Amino acid sequence: MKDDHTLSFDEYDEIISPRPEECDFDRVVERALSRRGFMGGVLAMGSFAAVGGSVLPTGARAAADRFSFEAIPVSTADEVTVPSGYKAEVMVRWGDPLWSDVPEFDHDTRGTAASQARAFGDNTDGQDVFFHDGHVLLVVNNEYTNRGILWGNNPDAKPASDDDIAKGMMAHGVTIVEIANTDGNWGIVKDSPYNRRVTPQTEMTITGPAAGHDLMKTAADPSGTTCKGTWNNCGNGMTPWGSYLACEENFNGYFSAEDENHETSPELKRYGVSASDWGYGWAKIDDRFDVSKNPNEPNRAGYVVEIDPTDPASTPRKLTALGRFKHENAEVIVNNDGRVVVYMGDDERGEFLYRFVSEGVYAAGVDTNALLEKGTLSVAKFNDDGTGEWLDLTPETTGLASQAEVCIHTRQAGSAVGATTMDRPEWVAANPNAPEVYCCLTNNKNRGVKPNAGGDDTSTNGPNPRDKNHYGQILRWRPDGGDHAAAGFGWDLYVLAGNPTVHEDAYAGSENVNADNMFNSPDGLKFDSNGLLWIQTDGNYGNEGDFAGQGNNQMLAGDPVTGEIRRFLVGPNGCEVTGLSWSPDRRTMFVGIQHPGEKGNSHWPEGGDSVPRSAIVAITREDGGLVG
Repeated sequence: MKDDHTLSFDEYDEIISPRPEECDFDRVVERALSRRGFMGGVLAMGSFAAVGGSVLPTGARAAADRFSFEAIPVSTADEVTVPSGYKAEVMVRWGDPLWSDVPEFDHDTRGTAASQARAFGDNTDGQDVFFHDGHVLLVVNNEYTNRGILWGNNPDAKPASDDDIAKGMMAHGVTIVEIANTDGNWGIVKDSPYNRRVTPQTEMTITGPAAGHDLMKTAADPSGTTCKGTWNNCGNGMTPWGSYLACEENFNGYFSAEDENHETSPELKRYGVSASDWGYGWAKIDDRFDVSKNPNEPNRAGYVVEIDPTDPASTPRKLTALGRFKHENAEVIVNNDGRVVVYMGDDERGEFLYRFVSEGVYAAGVDTNALLEKGTLSVAKFNDDGTGEWLDLTPETTGLASQAEVCIHTRQAGSAVGATTMDRPEWVAANPNAPEVYCCLTNNKNRGVKPNAGGDDTSTNGPNPRDKNHYGQILRWRPDGGDHAAAGFGWDLYVLAGNPTVHEDAYAGSENVNADNMFNSPDGLKFDSNGLLWIQTDGNYGNEGDFAGQGNNQMLAGDPVTGEIRRFLVGPNGCEVTGLSWSPDRRTMFVGIQHPGEKGNSHWPEGGDSVPRSAIVAITREDGGLVG
């Protein structure tokens, strides 16, 4: 996720909470490589994965059987490029009205707070499709908004009024919209009773161990059980009972203080909260974002939020049992014993990978609310012999006073038990055909570039056999005995991204990376129902130097059985490709295009001199077949 700062979000946050240059996982991989060699188990591209009802070892099935498209080349065109035989059409864009009484998007003004509150939000990220009573519902995170585009009609791209600030606020949150296929074209259904915007002003219920704790209480909510809003939602999840999980990531950048010399607590600094925000100015129109006036308010953000997309009157629920950190996504699995398991990454350099295991089991008729309110929260520790373990986060193991404090100060809890710090663990995806899980470690541009910044001891271990992790990699682990609730697991690397046209060493990438499929900064991950792993990137699109020949950000498909990776889509200039879902019949793929033209180099999707707009594209095969 990017914005039009001088500094990136992670750089900004690390001024407040400095991180060491290297992560624990890097040292783990280094030691593993020295013990076993580059290909001696650390890097094992293929896996034992069930395909077509059988279990096949690496390379046992021809790759041609697994892909229904020919790989496409890189592109630097300001458009969405897909393989021959496929077409991509824009379905919904930032600012498109969800109701008939809302004006169409105005390229001159970019709308008002009132129009934005009832229109499709900005900068799409995680998404899912729900099928309910014959209706197809698309639920999409609207992570943030580019200030230079949102206020680009004003001098210096700054808010000209309180309404401008409120417009930016209303561009955040979640959009729920009914979609339909009419005469072969997908579009939104205006005025559908299911259409809804969940914004930073939406009433929410706080659930789980932290509900009612003193650290959650404010003057506006002395009970500590209700709050307003969700924002900066990155990835997502879907529960087996049909709810949507929105994941709050960089929540900290919206808090500030009227007194610029105000000192936030060490606990808040660990989350990047300070007296200055990222320029959105929300505290100017809403005191709850002023940390000098409401120091507990940031404790009420940074959670997974559960939303019922089928009931527009329902109240979203903040799930404190799943921990508080910069959530990337929430990968939900029903374990063999019926317990619900949620895997989650904390997307910041030097942070951790988490797991939640429900206390109860999922079955027809059970209280599903309780499943994500009571359970065991754990954090990952990786060993250099290719094994790992989940360390439970409890008052006894962390030294914190209560489970409520564990769930509020989850980062500190992870540090207390000695969890493995990592290079920005982002999306997590579980293979539907085998008991294995994948996670993107997108990059660490600071390692080997600047000296150790000091700060708290989040020293690094991680899957990084390279001094400078410019390109990123995808980690894979398998729970012991195929049991996602087991204490132990084995791990390896599915792919090391790189550039074999520039480098001949480890920076060329792993053996399944070549000149025709190379990429950098894997970010989004999702399996389809056939077991292909879809990889979306949010990296360097400068197309020069270390990244020469890699073009714009892209989406690729990987075969976990053979390790083969093919490029399927390339996005327009300046974008990140993020968010992926399918129509109920799997004949349409929906892909999110975030922040096109973030550096002023795009007018996608409308062209000309139009304002660039994030959007969801619908991808279909020209022969009407299944996509992927």
